[in-house]
Amino acid sequence: MSETVTRLDTVKAAIERMTRDFEREPGSVTLIAVSKTMPAEAILPALEAGQRVFGENYVQEAKAKWPALRERFPDAQVHMIGPLQSNKAREAVELFDAIHSLDRESLAKEIAREIAKAGKAPTLYVQVNTGDEPQKGGVSPSEIDAFLETCRVHHGLVIEGLMCIPPADDPPSPHFALLAKIAARHGLSGLSMGMSADYEAAIQLGATHVRVGSAIFGARG
Repeated sequence: MSETVTRLDTVKAAIERMTRDFEREPGSVTLIAVSKTMPAEAILPALEAGQRVFGENYVQEAKAKWPALRERFPDAQVHMIGPLQSNKAREAVELFDAIHSLDRESLAKEIAREIAKAGKAPTLYVQVNTGDEPQKGGVSPSEIDAFLETCRVHHGLVIEGLMCIPPADDPPSPHFALLAKIAARHGLSGLSMGMSADYEAAIQLGATHVRVGSAIFGARG
């Protein structure tokens, strides 16, 4: 388990170095340690080492792990970074501190309804499908302006920022640059972009949150 802590320290040091190198403000990049598929005992070393922001892909998996972990570490944050079904909106609003994958009006409607019921609101990021990939979730760049207006005006949602996952075969930087341009146009401060293989490029182009899993927890089976 000490290998996890060693890798975590390496990633944190790299983020600090890149933040300096790219003349970003200290502490302006939040590391989301992607703990999806990892059992609670594999996450514990990172929590004990001081990591407090984690990413999960599935509501049920997070629900099984995090209530007990949060009893021990009440300041831990859990972010939903995977696709979210509309019928899981209630559990997602209850469980997650942030949702990075808001990508359609039906989900926006359900999240708004559950926020009103729960009296608490996770931080919301809209996922943009920067490569217009048919198999991937996210709003097309050509439709993002209208979607953001719908979220804000019709559903009363507060949108913190945008998220993207570039196509696997594309250089990531143009996709990160596009996301940053859209965010700037709409006055959004949050940019959730960059994973284990490309978070340096993401930090250079303004990422506020990088989602790093395998570089911390190792390859998943």
